[in-house]
Amino acid sequence: MNWTPLADSLCQLGESPFWHPHERALYWLDIPGRTVLRTRGDGDAASVERWRLPSEPGCMAPARSGGLVLALRDGIYRARDWGGELVLLARAEYDTHTMRFNDGKCDALGRFWAGTLNEAKDRANATLYCLDARGGREPVLTPMANEATTANGLAFAPDGGTLYWADTAAHAVRAWDWAPEPNVLSKPRVFARFDGKPDGWTSDAGSPYGGRPDGAAVDAAGDYWVAMFEGAQLLRFMPTGEQVEAIALPSQCPTMPCFGGDDLRTLFVTSAAKGRPASELARLPASGSVFSARVANPGLPVHFFED
Repeated sequence: MNWTPLADSLCQLGESPFWHPHERALYWLDIPGRTVLRTRGDGDAASVERWRLPSEPGCMAPARSGGLVLALRDGIYRARDWGGELVLLARAEYDTHTMRFNDGKCDALGRFWAGTLNEAKDRANATLYCLDARGGREPVLTPMANEATTANGLAFAPDGGTLYWADTAAHAVRAWDWAPEPNVLSKPRVFARFDGKPDGWTSDAGSPYGGRPDGAAVDAAGDYWVAMFEGAQLLRFMPTGEQVEAIALPSQCPTMPCFGGDDLRTLFVTSAAKGRPASELARLPASGSVFSARVANPGLPVHFFED
């Protein structure tokens, strides 16, 4: 696959990309850079806009009535306009000195889901939350799943019957049967499990390591695409859990895919450069960029937050 880095897209840790169909714009985050980024169009000539935030953003989604919903370190916020006022919808239910929000997105019914991560990575106390503010109701934040260390890989099957959620530290993706209304998860199971990182592994050593699951997306056929952090690859799984494709990337640390462009056949993947060895960055100088490539099968359009 021929990957093209987007011009002026370098981040420390890119995450949470989505394609906004009304604006024809790609949005993504730089978590440690505390920045929302967007670019109009999907070519090298596109200009990138940046919006600085007061704390680390873990994930975001577009809102049907305009603007964004964003999960920052201390809670979930609503911004009606680009660069506008951040209004708190729900305060974080954890110690913000040791935890923060991470991966998340909206479901097809307009609820915003966001998982947390334990920055010390010393225990599996991360939680997946769902925020419901539909119809102008008072926002309600509900814990839906737990027993993870680093929440990632959230995605929903096209038919609404399956929810996927990864724990990066555990090298595993889990799945649940999901009833979107009344929003009930059941039958938890391991969807995919990956080998752990070998002791002493470095990206320059040449020893095999496929990486660990980071952000994910589901395409129109229901296949699950997951970025493998430190594995320099994107993996595609059928809904049965069978791996059907491994796609190399020009970054050791891809972080999250999304589908975009007018036909949803442009695959975008964010990546990370923060904390990577100088030798790795010299070998993979576009690390931290957003990469794009054309694919045969379309993805699903982004789901909007409803309030």
